[in-house]
Amino acid sequence: MLIISTLNIFNYKTLTAQEPSKIQLIDLESSLPISGATFSYGAQKGTTDEAGMMTFEYLSGEVMILSHVSYGESVLSDLEVQTMIRNGVYYPQRISFNLYPVTVIDVRGTEHSKERLALKFEDHMQLDGAAILNQSPSFNSIRKGGNYGYDPVFRGFKYDQLNVVLNGAQSSTAACPNRMDPPTSQMAPNMMHRVEILKGPHALRYGTGFGATINFIPAPLRFSDDLDVYGRVSGGYESNGEVINSEGMLGFSDKNYDLGFFGSWSQGNDYTDGNGDKVAAGYRRTSVGANLGLKLSDSQQLRLTGLYNIAKDADFPALPMDLREDNTLMINARHDITLNRDYLKSWNTTLYASFVDHLMDNLMKDLDPRMVNASTNAATTTFGGRTEGYWSFANSRLYAGVDYRSESAEGIRERTFLMGPNQGKTVQDNAWQNSTIQKMGAFGEYHWTLARGEMIGSVRLEINNANTNDPTEEFLVVNTDTEVTQFNPNISLGYVHQINTKINAGIWLGRAQRSGSLTERYINYFPVGQDPYEMLGNPDLAPEINNQLDLTLAYTTSNTIIGVDVFASYLQDYISSVIDTTLSPRMPTSPGVRKFENIENAFKTGFEVSWTQELFAGMNHRLALAYTYGQDLQRDEPLPEIAPLDLRYTLRGNYLRAKLQPEVALRYVLEQDRVSEEFGETVTPSFALVDIQIAYRLSNWLRVSAGVQNVFDEAYYEHLNRSVRGTQNPIFARGRNFSMSLSAQF
Repeated sequence: MLIISTLNIFNYKTLTAQEPSKIQLIDLESSLPISGATFSYGAQKGTTDEAGMMTFEYLSGEVMILSHVSYGESVLSDLEVQTMIRNGVYYPQRISFNLYPVTVIDVRGTEHSKERLALKFEDHMQLDGAAILNQSPSFNSIRKGGNYGYDPVFRGFKYDQLNVVLNGAQSSTAACPNRMDPPTSQMAPNMMHRVEILKGPHALRYGTGFGATINFIPAPLRFSDDLDVYGRVSGGYESNGEVINSEGMLGFSDKNYDLGFFGSWSQGNDYTDGNGDKVAAGYRRTSVGANLGLKLSDSQQLRLTGLYNIAKDADFPALPMDLREDNTLMINARHDITLNRDYLKSWNTTLYASFVDHLMDNLMKDLDPRMVNASTNAATTTFGGRTEGYWSFANSRLYAGVDYRSESAEGIRERTFLMGPNQGKTVQDNAWQNSTIQKMGAFGEYHWTLARGEMIGSVRLEINNANTNDPTEEFLVVNTDTEVTQFNPNISLGYVHQINTKINAGIWLGRAQRSGSLTERYINYFPVGQDPYEMLGNPDLAPEINNQLDLTLAYTTSNTIIGVDVFASYLQDYISSVIDTTLSPRMPTSPGVRKFENIENAFKTGFEVSWTQELFAGMNHRLALAYTYGQDLQRDEPLPEIAPLDLRYTLRGNYLRAKLQPEVALRYVLEQDRVSEEFGETVTPSFALVDIQIAYRLSNWLRVSAGVQNVFDEAYYEHLNRSVRGTQNPIFARGRNFSMSLSAQF
C-alpha cells in the first residue's frame, strides 16, 4: 500500500499556464475544421473561428464544456483537457454517430469516451483488422490458420452478413474461395485511427449492414501552419512462434498539404500450444501505403490513399492448401466540401478500387502418400463510389446520398495426379466462373431532436444484379439461369431518450435484406464450408431478411461508464446449405456436396455489457462480456458457428505521471454445448486465461512494453477454430508467450 501511495503522489499532474493553449477542433470523419463551436472553461468562454481554433489558459482540475449544434455537448475531464493540449487538436463526433448502438475501438487511444476500447501502441503492429476486433468479447474469429487470415464473427453474423468498409465506402473481396484473405485482412492497423462497430441493421449509410457495419477510419489529416515532419517507428518480438513485428510512419505537412508514408513487416513460425504440440503457423506479411491530403481551400480538401499488401507462405492447417502469395492493391480518393448554406452544410464524394491476386497450393503440405499436386490462382476486383450530402434544419438533420459497388471474381484450380489411374493428367476446375455482382443504392438518414431525446429514421433502397460470365456445364445442369436481379429495401427506426444527465436508453427496430454473395451464388464444387463437403452455389437464392430489435442503456458519470446492449433477431430465408445426395463431388476425398439454400426461419438473441470505472490509487478497471444464442427453427437445432459467452476483465494502473502502466487481463469463456449436428460441430470446453503487461514511457517520444500472454500455459481452442485437415483435432491456440515491443514517435 505504501508503494501504491508513493506512486500515486508521482502521478499528480500539473500543466503550467505561462502561455495560452491553442487547440483546433476537427471533424473526425471529414478532417475539416469545425467553426462556431462554443466552449466554457472556468471563467473562460469562447467560440472557434473559421479554422476551428480556440484559445484558453489551462486551469488545473477544471472540466471543459464544448457545444455545437451538429456535435452536441461534451464534458471534458481535466485529464482529457491535458491530452487535448498535448495533441493540439480535438476530434468531436457528430451526434448521429453517438446515438447508434455502437462500440468504438480507438487504435491510437487518445481519449476516453462511451464504449471506447483504448488500444496500445503495439496494436499498430497487428497483422490485420481482425486482430484488433478480437480484443472485444463481442467478436470472435473463424480460424483456419495459426497466425493469419482471421475471419470475424459478430453475434453469429459472418462473411457478407458483416459490412466491412474503409472510411465508410471502400472494401475488398476475398479472392481465395476459402477466405484466406477476408476483407479485414487487408486493413492495415498502422494506417487506422479507430474502428467503429455499428451494431445491427440500423446504420444504412455505408451499405447493407445486415448484422453490423465495421468501419475502419484512417488517421485524420494534420495540416500545420509551418512545415512539420512527424513519424513513428515500432518493433516487437514474441517468443512463442518467433514472431517479429515492425511498422513505421513518416509524414510531412504544411498549411496546404499532408503527405504520409506507412509501412509494416511481420513474420512468424510454428508455435507451441498448451499441450506442448507444434501448430503450423508460419507466414510473412508486408504492407506499404501512402496518404496525401490537399487543402484546396478553407472549405475544401482532397484525400488520396493507396495501400499495397503482400502475404507469403502462410500455413493453413485446416485447409487442403496453404497461401503461397496474396497481393492486394487498394486505392481511393475522397473530396470534402463545407458549404454552410441555409440548410445544405457539407458534401463528400469517394471513389475507390481494390484488386486482389491470390495463389494457394498444397506443395507445403506434408502429405503421405502425395496423390495430387493442386494449386488455385484467383483474382477479385472491387470498385465503386459514394456521394453524400448533409443538411441541417432547426430541429432536425438529414444525410442522403447514393452509392455503387461492383464485385467480380475469377479463378482456376489445377490438379495434377501423381498416383492412380489418372497419373500424369492435369485437370482444371473453374472455381469462380468469372462472376460479378453489382449493387446500386440510395440512402437517407433523418434525425429529429425532441425535448428529451432523439429519433432516427434510416432507409436504404438497393438493386442487386448478379451474373456469371463463364459458367461450367456441370453448374448449368443444376442452375439453368445464372443471372438474377433483386430489389432490397432496408429500413430502421430508433429512439434514444435522455432519462437524466447520467442515464439514456434507446430502442431500435430494423429490417435489412441481403442478396447472396459471390460464394453463395456461384462457387463451383469447392470445399469452402466448415466441413469437408464441396459447396455448390445457387443463383436462385432468395434474399435473406433480418428483423431485429436492439435495446440500449448507458450510464455515465465522471468516473464510471456502464453500457448494456440487448438484441433479438428473427431471420427469414436465412442462407445456409443442405447436403444434396443427387450431386457427385469433384474430389474423391470429399464426402459429398452441399448446395446453398434458404432455410425458412432462424432466431438469434443475446447481449453485450461493458463497465469501465476509475478506481483509487491511479487504477482503473474494465469488465466486458458478450453472449449470443442462435437457433435454426427449421431444423430445430442450434445455428452453427456461434461463440459461447465470453467474459473479459482488465485492471490497469497509471503511475509516475502516466509513465508507468501495469496491466492484468483475465478472460473466461464458457463451454459451448449448443452445437450443430448438421455441420458436424462438437462441444468446445471452457477455458480461462491470464495475461500481464507493463508499459513504460521512457520519454515523450519513446515507449517500451513487455508482457506474458497465457501465463499458465492453458491448452485451449476457440469454438470457431476449424479442425486440422484430415483429423478431428481442432487448431489449438498458442501456449505461454513472452512479448516485448518498443515504439518511438516524433
